[in-house]
Amino acid sequence: MKISSEQMKSHYDTQGFLTEISVLDTEELEEAKRAFEKLEEELGKEYTQYNLHNSHLEHEWVMNLAAHPRVLETMTAILGPNVILLDSRFICKYPFSEVPHTDNVAPYVAWHQDIKYWGFEGGPVASVWLALDEVNTENGVLQVIPESHKQGILEHHTAIIPGNMLTANQEIPRHLVEAEKAVECPLKAGQMSIHDGLTVHASEPNMSDRRRCGFVIRYVPTTAYPIEDPERPRTFPATVLVAGTDEFQYFADHAPSFFTKMF
Repeated sequence: MKISSEQMKSHYDTQGFLTEISVLDTEELEEAKRAFEKLEEELGKEYTQYNLHNSHLEHEWVMNLAAHPRVLETMTAILGPNVILLDSRFICKYPFSEVPHTDNVAPYVAWHQDIKYWGFEGGPVASVWLALDEVNTENGVLQVIPESHKQGILEHHTAIIPGNMLTANQEIPRHLVEAEKAVECPLKAGQMSIHDGLTVHASEPNMSDRRRCGFVIRYVPTTAYPIEDPERPRTFPATVLVAGTDEFQYFADHAPSFFTKMF
């Protein structure tokens, strides 16, 4: 049974995440997988596992994923009618034998909060994981700590275990993570999960023989604005107004010429 926008927002506000939301139909999923696999062939898996950053500016099929009506229905339900696409990145965890790994260590994502790297006031940041492949425990499913978004920004330090995929190589110290409360977010291919920028989350290495590829998209309401941080200067070269109007103009609209806003 489909839940209402009000139920969706209530659960998201309370728990800090949503999951198992169907987005892509069979044809859309197959088209996206074919397009991604073409990039794998052209660029190599070592590159595509983490370096396809903000490719929505370059590829129309990627922009169509980021502005998919079912994605934006959910985003406007939880963020309000005026929404900016902040950033996007494909993240692929391949079977260990398929790509070279630094120090021969399987990549993972340490416990962290997205907002630690972004830094915003005036509104939340929401992160989408749109699954191109089925995701479960064996291939490195997303894990979240429900209600952890209510704790504020937690301390982060340099990750102790090698293989952390986070660009800043940071993690929340273990004693601050209520790991016993962790909830897995398994997805069928074509489904998405969403978590708040303050929600504590992580994912283990892919120990299966299957690829785990997802499209990560981050959104903010137009009321949100970045905080100045001299230790970590931030630029936002890929922002696109994907829903509603922007009366605040905190971000430039970098919409590619092939994008037509429909929401």
